[in-house]
Amino acid sequence: MEIRRPTNQEIETIISLSPQAVSDGTLGTAKPTAEKSEQLIRSLLIKGSYYLAAVDNGRVIGWILVGTSTDLFTDSRHGFIYELFIIQAFRGKGLGKHLMTAAIAQLRDEGHTEVRLSAFLGNNAIKLYEKMGFNIRTVSMSLPL
Repeated sequence: MEIRRPTNQEIETIISLSPQAVSDGTLGTAKPTAEKSEQLIRSLLIKGSYYLAAVDNGRVIGWILVGTSTDLFTDSRHGFIYELFIIQAFRGKGLGKHLMTAAIAQLRDEGHTEVRLSAFLGNNAIKLYEKMGFNIRTVSMSLPL
């Protein structure tokens, strides 16, 4: 298994699986269409975000989408992890940690001094993020009407 930037063909595979990644990451509360998911991803890619893919025997088995974001209040720029996804059959084997480690190293090499991400409450990946040193910075709340 290797972690690297994916080929164009692998990016297309990742984009085709992204609606499932969003659904899993939001615990099923968001189920974007393939078109909406692709639109959001291509917008991030055009702005300089990129994937790191875990590839095993020529097959993408997981990925992380990283880039730069700007704080709305301070205008400071920081690294941002937009998406982390592991194909179901490969979960629980430490792949998420490998992808996170590679992404954090890449963002550090790009000069970022902070990395942020967002996660839905109850998402199992939060345990990984906390083990890697991430702390809760903000809380988003909702009121169903």
